[in-house]
Amino acid sequence: MVIDYAGARAALDSALKEVESALLGKNRPDADKDIRDACTSVFESTTQAYREVLLGCTIARLQDRSIDVTLPYLDQGASAFSGRTLDEKVVNPFLHDSRIPCSRGPYLSVFRRNVRFDGGTRSGLKDKTGYDNLLVLLAYLKGLKKKADFAAFLRYQIFKFLELREAANIPLSRLHRISLEQYRTLIAGLLSTPSGGRFPVFLVEAAFNTIIQFFMLDWTVAVQGINVADSASGQTGDITIRSGDRVVMAAEVTERTVDRNRVVTTFNTKIAPTGIEDYLFFVRLDGLTSDTKRQAQQYFSQGHEVNFVDVGDWILMSLATMGRKGRELFGRALLSLVDADDVPRSLKVAWNAEIAKLVGS
Repeated sequence: MVIDYAGARAALDSALKEVESALLGKNRPDADKDIRDACTSVFESTTQAYREVLLGCTIARLQDRSIDVTLPYLDQGASAFSGRTLDEKVVNPFLHDSRIPCSRGPYLSVFRRNVRFDGGTRSGLKDKTGYDNLLVLLAYLKGLKKKADFAAFLRYQIFKFLELREAANIPLSRLHRISLEQYRTLIAGLLSTPSGGRFPVFLVEAAFNTIIQFFMLDWTVAVQGINVADSASGQTGDITIRSGDRVVMAAEVTERTVDRNRVVTTFNTKIAPTGIEDYLFFVRLDGLTSDTKRQAQQYFSQGHEVNFVDVGDWILMSLATMGRKGRELFGRALLSLVDADDVPRSLKVAWNAEIAKLVGS
């Protein structure tokens, strides 16, 4: 059987993005209990080739339903496929590029030549329980008919691989010096990366902390946790700047469009009750409607500054004003936020990818 390797890799990349996005929103893929239990055994096995075999077989079967996933050598028959070539061209590069713990060499190297994924192979393996569960999953895979069921099974496997990545340490790439133009590219890349709102908040928080340190201000920065209700956090916005007990300003950092109703709600629930005189919305300016701007102007006439700022433009102007020292401080502050233990590994991988683009440019 001939497999479209480029198409296979594209399917894996697409599934990865979908699952990463779901996990950022606290939505984890699921499967029936017997499939979950079998996957747990395979993914916890010390023979990590089992899970890589499963992924390879799944993507092969997704490409061609006539493939017999128990026959990973072409000379095994008309319905066989080249498991080694699929691994070398698709599976192993995908896992490495995604920073997912995996084998360095082909997964078939742990099996004898011309192996068949059936009961006859069991006796020569160390982890027989893990292999038994691999066979359960391959049988399940062979029974799937609908494209949606294949896609769901693939997403669940990707989820299990991402669990392994979350448990691993991913060192962040570092640049000792980044020019203003490189910062423009880096900020744009991070803002365009799905992050559940984290990257925009990291950028604004790092910028405020840099301004405070550079100008030796007596301000403090308080950041509301992602998906934490205002009442639970006690904050007046995503980011609150204080000087002692006085709120200097508050800011809302959002990837969504800010319409008039959002401004009215924010004023009634946050600005008016606490008497905030300066409130910033870090948004995409091209999404603001004339009604939204007029509402902000109305609050201005009442003594409340409600302003809209583009994240990238504001940070770049701030970095240009503070010069080289400010840019170095900002780089360290931003790296520290991204490097925190509770930051999803997908965002660390995205950071490294953006830094790699700068190095290669």
